[in-house]
Amino acid sequence: MTDQAAPPGTAAERADDLWATIDALWTWLDTDQPIGGEEGMLLRMLKLSEEVGEVAEAVIGATGQNPRKGVTHTWDDVQGELCDVVITALVALRTLTPDTREVFTRHLARVRERSLGSAP
Repeated sequence: MTDQAAPPGTAAERADDLWATIDALWTWLDTDQPIGGEEGMLLRMLKLSEEVGEVAEAVIGATGQNPRKGVTHTWDDVQGELCDVVITALVALRTLTPDTREVFTRHLARVRERSLGSAP
C-alpha cells in the first residue's frame, strides 16, 4: 500500500461523492443502454462476472502463473480490477433500486453484526 493523503472533505462528504458518482454512472449507462428492460438488467448483472474474471487474470499475471506469458500485471493492476468489481456491483445494485445507499448501508450493518458483533 502507498501512503496517500486523504481526499479533501469529511468522511460523510466523501461518501456522498461516492454515491453521487455511482448514481451518475448508472444514469450514463442507462441513457446509452442498447438493450433495456429485464434483459438489459440481467446483462448489467453479468458484467460483474466479466470484472471478476479480470481480477483473476490480473492475479495470474501478477504472480506469473501462466508460464507462456510470465509476469504481465502488477499488484496495482489487481487493486484497480478489484475497484472495478466494487464499482460495477454498486452500479448493478443501483440498477435494482434507487435506494442504493440505504440498501447497502443496511446490509453492511447486518454483515458487521453477524461477523464482528454489535461493537461499532
